[in-house]
Amino acid sequence: MAELAEATRTAPSTPSIDPEEVAKFSAIAAEWWDPKGKFRPLHRFNPVRLGFIRDTIEAHFNLEAGAKRPFEGLRLLDIGCGGGLVSEPMTRLGASVTGVDASEANIKTALTHARESGLKIDYRAGTVEGLLEAGEPPFDVVLNLEVVEHVADPQQFLIDCAALVKPGGLTIIATLNRTAKAFALAIVGAEYVLGWLPKGTHEFEKFLRPSEIEQALKQGGLVAEPTQGVSFNPIVNEWRLSSDDKVNYMMVARRPEKPTE
Repeated sequence: MAELAEATRTAPSTPSIDPEEVAKFSAIAAEWWDPKGKFRPLHRFNPVRLGFIRDTIEAHFNLEAGAKRPFEGLRLLDIGCGGGLVSEPMTRLGASVTGVDASEANIKTALTHARESGLKIDYRAGTVEGLLEAGEPPFDVVLNLEVVEHVADPQQFLIDCAALVKPGGLTIIATLNRTAKAFALAIVGAEYVLGWLPKGTHEFEKFLRPSEIEQALKQGGLVAEPTQGVSFNPIVNEWRLSSDDKVNYMMVARRPEKPTE
């Protein structure tokens, strides 16, 4: 782990690691589970994405909707797991979860909270490339949530992530679109006007259009589905699924049981 920490202080050597991004989130790692802290927007956003993830996985694997632990028997990878805001709910739903993050500070926070909650989660400080190099078996589900806009080489990162999806499995990606509306709302509005996020959390040039993500996933052998927009409704003060993918959106991609011709 010491070697990883050192790597994040130097020039990025892998598609997953942008040293400045790792340092940015490491500095506030202790606040992951504070719903009123710097991750407050993520806590408010979490219910809608967790609902989408659950519905998508249940439908894909033909699982019993509404079951207490419908994900029993599924191996799930949470890439860029942070403090475990998604890893823990997925574990409670029965999945065998591996959470990976390039920040040791994030992993320590996640491990501590999981132990306090009585949950067994395989947290690792590392990268997607590290998993591949170690020969990690592919997963039924790979989650890639609010991560790709923070890495050094998004295209290669997505191709590497795709390699960790087993035949018949799926990946779910959540990110921000590179549009004028996203710049106005996600950066100017959220960071500088409303103060929902620390200034500098996002860099507009790192936002990705759906077509760019789809192209990388296709190179990785996955078949992408149409995007699912997510929008904030100020009237009811909550996030909801919507047809608008111009700011926040999610994309599901599946690896066919047999290679496509």
